[in-house]
Amino acid sequence: MPQGSSHPPVSREPSPSRGQGGRGRQEEPSRRPHRVAVIVDEGTNPFEVGVATELFGLPRPELGRPEPLYELILCTPTPGVRMNHGFFTLSGVPGLDAVDDADTLVVPGRPDNVVPRRAVVLDAIRRGHARGARVVSFCTGTFALAEAGLLDGRRATTHWRWTNLFREIHPKVLLDPDVLFVDEGDVLTAAGSAAALDLGLHLVRRDHGAEIANAVSRRLVFAAHRDGGQRQFVQRPLPDVTDESLAPLLAWAQERLGEPLTVGDLAARAAVSPATLHRRFRAQLGTTPLAWLTAERVALACRLIERGEVRLDVVADRSGLGTAANLRERVRRATGLSPSAYRRRFGPPTGEPVMA
Repeated sequence: MPQGSSHPPVSREPSPSRGQGGRGRQEEPSRRPHRVAVIVDEGTNPFEVGVATELFGLPRPELGRPEPLYELILCTPTPGVRMNHGFFTLSGVPGLDAVDDADTLVVPGRPDNVVPRRAVVLDAIRRGHARGARVVSFCTGTFALAEAGLLDGRRATTHWRWTNLFREIHPKVLLDPDVLFVDEGDVLTAAGSAAALDLGLHLVRRDHGAEIANAVSRRLVFAAHRDGGQRQFVQRPLPDVTDESLAPLLAWAQERLGEPLTVGDLAARAAVSPATLHRRFRAQLGTTPLAWLTAERVALACRLIERGEVRLDVVADRSGLGTAANLRERVRRATGLSPSAYRRRFGPPTGEPVMA
């Protein structure tokens, strides 16, 4: 579940707004799909364009939905744009006027971050944001958002290799170098190229719910929630002794979320002290055992609500959150929605339970 205390630490999700686009099953059947425009500028990294295409441009017949989740369009400032290292030239796509009809605007990164972005690109970013589009950057695309003036006084992230340069050029931005992505509501930033997948799945989860996001992640063969922040990828000396992976313990706990598990129980299962377990969680996941356990329980509660369970006490019990009051608080903190509002947005359209 996307939340500040879940696997990669991110900002708490805001309530749905105009910039977020589609409202799931509550939209009118005639409404067009959420439109995503990707700005491809000179030197753009092809991988991040591919991530956007894979997430937002492909049909999803396995979902059994009559309408696509998104409508994707690539756009460029000139008729032909050379990609990073001149691997190929992108041509035959619309110009930047395409951003004027987009619900979400994606800005991939490029390696030459000391070179200012083209004025026409920055104008397109500002124009899209000003009329209420959601603006998203992948990797060093954060530089473009900062140049456009969208990030002053706000949290953001970028690739760890470029954090010092970014802080030097954009000191007014509250840069967080330890997370995979940051969600500021109408402006979202991903740390690195692969973190674009994490942020993209987060957007699918915001727009269409956890069940749809999990289905998309399965098709990608990519974790719906990737453990830890980008601090785990920063180059540093290896310790003399490496902690064992937490994966077996996490899998064991995920099968028992409805039970009264405590941090002490997790430590006993791992055959370590609670203090040692806490250090391992911090080192490997970038969070605490209790925060991880709570986030997993909230994610399970949301899946139960999406599948049609209307009894909050049952959801609270099966997810391990204990009481309906705690469930309400945790779901609202994680999603910006009350359980009832979450059900209206992501639950079965007819009120009938969805089979797991």
